[in-house]
Amino acid sequence: MNKKKAITMGIIHLLLILGAIAMIVPFAWMILTSFKSISESTQMNPFNIFPTKWRLDAFQSVISKMSFLRLYWNTLVLIVGRVICAVLTATLAGYALGRLNFKGKEFAFSLVLFQMMVPSQIFIIPQYLMVSKLEMLNTSFALIFPGLVTAFGTFLLRQAYMGLPKELEEAARLDGCNIGQTFLYVMAPLTKSSRVALSIFTALFAYKDLMWPLVVNTEQRTMPLSAALAKLQGQFVANYPELMAASLLACIPMIIIYILFQKQFIEGVATSGGKL
Repeated sequence: MNKKKAITMGIIHLLLILGAIAMIVPFAWMILTSFKSISESTQMNPFNIFPTKWRLDAFQSVISKMSFLRLYWNTLVLIVGRVICAVLTATLAGYALGRLNFKGKEFAFSLVLFQMMVPSQIFIIPQYLMVSKLEMLNTSFALIFPGLVTAFGTFLLRQAYMGLPKELEEAARLDGCNIGQTFLYVMAPLTKSSRVALSIFTALFAYKDLMWPLVVNTEQRTMPLSAALAKLQGQFVANYPELMAASLLACIPMIIIYILFQKQFIEGVATSGGKL
């Protein structure tokens, strides 16, 4: 390795280390603050990094105030419901738009693109009115409702199906398969990696969704973690140790899921070519 290449690699590694530190610092600050007192958490002393005494008061307080088992369950229902609906509808719509020829196909795909281009906040009022008319406010269905269909997933699966060779469908027809059998037994299994990527993105977006749960579910018994954490924020003052303790407890499920499905997570992101 020559000197110029060694310097280049050194600079790249330095930038990567600095980027990693920049991402770790907020998480470390959250952990350390959750063990501090209120006065310590609001001090401006830059050298007051670690708590003088490691306290569990914030954890005990938020656990007594919030039913985390209920919040975990509501969040799990939200994630699983949206993932199932997104994968099912996107797989069917993506195959239709990518491999079939029918009247109005280009117009239907243009609607998908339009939905991807406009901010999702535009749809909150129409979606709220629909859920309200169905009398499903403050229910698990209300949390899942915006994820019944996904424009991003439809586009992702359409591109995946379009990348498959036509010879596969021709061979399936020669073997006597109809459209449904060709889709179910030949084409759908070949897009497994794209469905995994879609599942990962959908789960992350559902876990981070804040505005919709706050709008449609106002009762704590039906709130997911994101909305419940927002309710801890006071109007005039904030108890930072409690906020950080609750945030740390809220991170535990996603950390466990990432540890268990780390390989699928990396493969899914690499396959989709996207970034979070």
